[in-house]
Amino acid sequence: MGKGDIETGFPHAQGNNGLYPYMIESPQLRWGFIRKVYIIISLQLLLTASFASLFIFFTPARNFARYSDYRLFLFFGAAILSFILLFVLSMYYNKHPLNLVLLTLYTIGMSITVGFACAFVDAKIVLEAALLTGVVTGSLTIYTFWAVKRGSDFSFLGPFLFASLMLLLMFSLIQVFFPLGPIGRMIIAGIGALVMCGFIVYDTDDLIKRYTYDDYIWAAISIYGDIINLFIYLLTILNDLF
Repeated sequence: MGKGDIETGFPHAQGNNGLYPYMIESPQLRWGFIRKVYIIISLQLLLTASFASLFIFFTPARNFARYSDYRLFLFFGAAILSFILLFVLSMYYNKHPLNLVLLTLYTIGMSITVGFACAFVDAKIVLEAALLTGVVTGSLTIYTFWAVKRGSDFSFLGPFLFASLMLLLMFSLIQVFFPLGPIGRMIIAGIGALVMCGFIVYDTDDLIKRYTYDDYIWAAISIYGDIINLFIYLLTILNDLF
């Protein structure tokens, strides 16, 4: 195997090739799994971007999101459906082809909620948030692969990220009933963006080392959710700034 062949890994101290130290599985199988997950994530993001573009550039869809008497039914219906499908997926994520059907429906539900958020924001701000999300996600992904290859393990982040997520949910509920204003929203969104950055590193670490080959749907859902939430938080910050 060539020394520069990235898909077979680089030699480490024990003389074996792998994605991380002391790897005992086949690097080719793990790289195949990783490619499969990122292909699914790419398709999810493409579908979400299509819905967002629809609500931004297609006037009837944008007006529906802004002014229709039925807009809340569609928005909350899509959000609730996404949560229900996520729960169902947690039980059937390795049941093919049901998992793909559920994943598609879940992605559509999430895409509708993202589209509604984009309908109330200028297209330029949406583009800036999307570019920032792409740069941050790409940078953190590359860093995680690099760090894991050199022996770093990010599983310790789990409890801290969970606690941070619970605090974010509490602050979000407070924001609903007692609006904190633009500055309050920006602070919460800034903290949320940092938490999502942590989740991207944590879930990428799991993707490299801990997910099994049948967990490709759940791995894709985890990273897709991190990216979407990071985008929403950055969108909130930019919208309040400008």
